[in-house]
Amino acid sequence: MTARHHYLVGTGTWFLGYGIQSVMFAWLVTMVLHETPERVGLAQMTLLLPGTLFILIGGSYADRFGGRLIAAMSQAAAGLAIVFLLVILLTDQLSYRMMIIYALIMGFAQAFLTPARDGLLSQVAEGRVQRMVMLTSIMQFGLQMVGFFIASTADELGPTVILSVQLLALLIGVWAFLQIRDLEAPAIEQPKLWHSLLEGAKTVFTSASMRMVMVQNTAMAMFFMGSYIVTLPLMVRESFSGSAADLAYMNAANSLGLVLTILLLLRLGDVRRQGRALLLAQGVGSVVFASAAMAQSFAVFVFAVFVWGICGGLAMTMSRTIMQEQAPASQRGRVMSFFAFSFMGAGPIGALLCGYLVELFGPRIALLTAAGAMFGVIVVIGLASRIWRLEGHVHETLEAA
Repeated sequence: MTARHHYLVGTGTWFLGYGIQSVMFAWLVTMVLHETPERVGLAQMTLLLPGTLFILIGGSYADRFGGRLIAAMSQAAAGLAIVFLLVILLTDQLSYRMMIIYALIMGFAQAFLTPARDGLLSQVAEGRVQRMVMLTSIMQFGLQMVGFFIASTADELGPTVILSVQLLALLIGVWAFLQIRDLEAPAIEQPKLWHSLLEGAKTVFTSASMRMVMVQNTAMAMFFMGSYIVTLPLMVRESFSGSAADLAYMNAANSLGLVLTILLLLRLGDVRRQGRALLLAQGVGSVVFASAAMAQSFAVFVFAVFVWGICGGLAMTMSRTIMQEQAPASQRGRVMSFFAFSFMGAGPIGALLCGYLVELFGPRIALLTAAGAMFGVIVVIGLASRIWRLEGHVHETLEAA
C-alpha cells in the first residue's frame, strides 16, 4: 500500500467512527437521557469546545513533529474515549455528567487529529490537491453513511456492540497513520509555539480569499452545523417522534447528497471558478435548509436534508481546496488548523445558540432563523469581496485513484 492508501484508510476509519458517534451521541443524550433542548445544545457544545481551545495548537504541533505522529496519537486518544464510554455503559453509570466528560475527551482528540490529517493530505496528493480532497471527501461521507447504518441498529443490538465496532475502526486507523512516512520533514529550527501561531494567522488573514473562506466557514458552523447537531435531532424527536434509526436515516441522507456531488465532480474534473461555486452552493443550500423546516412529513424532511447535502458537498470541497492550494507547504498544518478552527471554534457557539432558539421558539422557527442568517452572510460576502471571481489550479486530465 502507498502512503496515499494508508492515508485514506486512516481517514476512512475515523469517519466511520464519526458516523457512529454522530448518531450514538445524539441518541444517548436526546432520546435515552431525554434531556431538554438547552442541555442537548450544551452537550453538543462541549463536544466541539476543545476544538476552539486546542486546534490551533494542534496545527502548530503537526508542523513541528509531523502529521503522521500527531494523527496516530490523537486517534488513539479517541479510542480511549470510547473505552471510557463502554465502561460507563457496562457499569450502568450513564448520566449527563458522564456524557459531558466523554465529549471533552473526544473533542480534545479531534482538535489535534483534524489539522494533522489535513496537513498530511497535500503530502500524499501527488500534485492533485483538488482531486485528493474529493477522494477523501468520498471516503469521509461514504463511510459516515456506513457508520450511520451501523448506529441505526442500536435499539436492537445495544450501544455496547456499536461502540465496540467504533473502537475497532479507530485502532485500525492508528495503525494506518503510523505506516505513512513523513514526505516533507519538519524544518530543523522551529519557531516557538506563540510565534508559530502568529505566523500561521498572518498567512491566512493577509490572503483575501482565505480570509473570506474563514468567514463563510464560521457562519456555516454557527447556523448550519449548530442546526445539524442540535435542531435537526430535536425536530426528529419532537415533530416526527423519531428513533435512533430515524436519526441515522437523516444523517445518511445528508451524507448521500454529499457523496453524489463529489462523485459528479470527479467525473467532470476540477472546478475552475472555485469561489463562485462555493457561494452558489451555500446560497442554494440556505434556501433548501429553510424548506426542511416547513416539511410536514418525515420523508419530505429527509429529502430536503438530502438536497442540502448535495449543496454541502460542493461547498465543503471548494472551501477546503482553496485553503489547501494556497497554504505554503511549511505552514500547511497551521493554515488548515485555522480553517478547522473557523468551523470547530464557532461550532460550540452555534450549538448553544440553536439549543436556546429551539427552547424559545421550537425547532421549525429555529431552523428558519438559521437558514435566513446563513443566506444573509453569503450575500454580504458575495457583494463585499472578490471571491466570486476566484479561480484555482485546474488539471485537465483525470488520473486513476
